[in-house]
Amino acid sequence: MAWTFPVALFFWCIAGLLMIMTLLAIRFPETPRVGILRIETTRGDRLFISLLGSAFIHLGWLFFAGPDALWGALILSLVYAAAVFRWV
Repeated sequence: MAWTFPVALFFWCIAGLLMIMTLLAIRFPETPRVGILRIETTRGDRLFISLLGSAFIHLGWLFFAGPDALWGALILSLVYAAAVFRWV
Protein backbone atom coordinates (compact mmCIF):
# COMPACT_ATOMS: atom_id res chain seq x y z
CA MET A 1 0.00 0.00 0.00
CA ALA A 2 1.34 3.39 -0.92
CA TRP A 3 1.19 5.81 1.99
CA THR A 4 -0.12 8.89 0.25
CA PHE A 5 -2.26 11.77 1.45
CA PRO A 6 -5.56 10.13 0.38
CA VAL A 7 -4.63 7.00 2.36
CA ALA A 8 -3.75 9.08 5.41
CA LEU A 9 -6.98 11.04 5.04
CA PHE A 10 -8.95 7.80 4.94
CA PHE A 11 -7.42 6.62 8.22
CA TRP A 12 -7.89 10.06 9.81
CA CYS A 13 -11.57 9.92 8.88
CA ILE A 14 -11.94 6.45 10.44
CA ALA A 15 -10.19 7.69 13.61
CA GLY A 16 -12.46 10.73 13.65
CA LEU A 17 -15.55 8.56 13.30
CA LEU A 18 -14.41 6.41 16.21
CA MET A 19 -13.82 9.51 18.37
CA ILE A 20 -17.24 10.89 17.49
CA MET A 21 -18.89 7.56 18.30
CA THR A 22 -17.05 7.46 21.66
CA LEU A 23 -18.16 10.99 22.53
CA LEU A 24 -21.75 10.17 21.53
CA ALA A 25 -21.70 7.04 23.68
CA ILE A 26 -20.47 9.07 26.67
CA ARG A 27 -22.88 11.96 26.15
CA PHE A 28 -25.94 9.98 25.04
CA PRO A 29 -25.87 6.42 26.39
CA GLU A 30 -27.49 4.07 23.93
CA THR A 31 -29.78 1.12 24.09
CA PRO A 32 -29.78 -1.52 21.36
CA ARG A 33 -32.65 -1.32 18.90
CA VAL A 34 -34.19 -3.75 16.44
CA GLY A 35 -34.41 -2.60 12.83
CA ILE A 36 -35.26 -4.20 9.52
CA LEU A 37 -32.58 -6.88 9.99
CA ARG A 38 -34.47 -8.09 13.10
CA ILE A 39 -31.30 -8.08 15.21
CA GLU A 40 -30.34 -5.77 18.03
CA THR A 41 -27.82 -3.18 16.85
CA THR A 42 -26.03 -0.30 18.52
CA ARG A 43 -24.48 2.76 16.91
CA GLY A 44 -21.15 0.94 16.69
CA ASP A 45 -22.78 -2.02 14.95
CA ARG A 46 -24.45 0.26 12.45
CA LEU A 47 -21.14 2.07 11.82
CA PHE A 48 -19.44 -1.27 11.14
CA ILE A 49 -22.25 -2.38 8.80
CA SER A 50 -22.10 0.92 6.90
CA LEU A 51 -18.29 0.82 6.56
CA LEU A 52 -18.36 -2.78 5.36
CA GLY A 53 -21.15 -2.04 2.88
CA SER A 54 -19.33 1.05 1.64
CA ALA A 55 -16.24 -1.04 0.95
CA PHE A 56 -18.30 -3.41 -1.17
CA ILE A 57 -19.99 -0.49 -2.95
CA HIS A 58 -16.58 0.94 -3.85
CA LEU A 59 -15.26 -2.43 -5.01
CA GLY A 60 -18.31 -2.92 -7.22
CA TRP A 61 -17.96 0.61 -8.55
CA LEU A 62 -14.30 -0.02 -9.40
CA PHE A 63 -15.25 -3.21 -11.24
CA PHE A 64 -18.07 -1.70 -13.28
CA ALA A 65 -17.03 1.95 -13.75
CA GLY A 66 -13.28 1.98 -13.25
CA PRO A 67 -11.12 4.13 -10.98
CA ASP A 68 -11.78 7.46 -12.69
CA ALA A 69 -15.20 8.32 -11.26
CA LEU A 70 -15.22 7.33 -7.59
CA TRP A 71 -17.31 10.35 -6.60
CA GLY A 72 -20.41 8.41 -7.56
CA ALA A 73 -19.41 5.55 -5.24
CA LEU A 74 -18.80 8.04 -2.43
CA ILE A 75 -22.25 9.56 -2.83
CA LEU A 76 -23.86 6.12 -3.02
CA SER A 77 -21.95 5.06 0.12
CA LEU A 78 -23.11 8.13 2.05
CA VAL A 79 -26.73 7.43 1.09
CA TYR A 80 -26.25 3.80 2.12
CA ALA A 81 -24.74 4.82 5.48
CA ALA A 82 -27.62 7.21 6.15
CA ALA A 83 -30.10 4.42 5.39
CA VAL A 84 -28.26 1.99 7.68
CA PHE A 85 -28.23 4.46 10.57
CA ARG A 86 -31.91 5.22 10.01
CA TRP A 87 -33.45 1.78 9.47
CA VAL A 88 -31.06 -0.94 10.64
